[in-house]
Amino acid sequence: MERSVQLNFIQQQGFRNATASDCEFQYLALMVQPRLIGIIVVSSIIFQSWPLFLILSAVLWGSAFLPAKNPFDALYNGLIAGPKGLPRLTPAPGPRRFAQGMAASFMLGISLSILFEWHVAAWILEGFLAVALGALIFGKFCLGSYTFLLLRGEAAFAKRTLPWSRSTERCRVRRFVTRARATMTRSGR
Repeated sequence: MERSVQLNFIQQQGFRNATASDCEFQYLALMVQPRLIGIIVVSSIIFQSWPLFLILSAVLWGSAFLPAKNPFDALYNGLIAGPKGLPRLTPAPGPRRFAQGMAASFMLGISLSILFEWHVAAWILEGFLAVALGALIFGKFCLGSYTFLLLRGEAAFAKRTLPWSRSTERCRVRRFVTRARATMTRSGR
């Protein structure tokens, strides 16, 4: 079940050709960025640090517009993938870049709200960001990528990538087993 959820997450991020065998390394690689951002966001919320939110916003905007220059991917490729001989992360596809841009927008809004002392607006935006990061890190659900797929008119694919959905590979296996049983029943075996 865990591997199926990870595959759904990987495909939701825009890596549609990912297979169950890709889950081992690719899921962990894709989670480096949200986990690091999560740590920084928690400290930024605790200290109400508008400069940290502003820096994170700029880094995420840069990653969304220049995916080959994503510092989080470079960190993973240089410190983890390279030394261990694992496949390197490639530039982010559309859904992942959209999610980065969406997070960057929230962080910019939080930064400006804290700077201008709009406390209620800052708390509301921080709450939304914390929930979205929690769903991403602990629930393997990326709101930004899911929204991207819905906006592109790919609702059926988006629903298949939800953490509680069965992956397409798993569905294919189940259909094969169901057909095999039906064939055996018809032939009297």
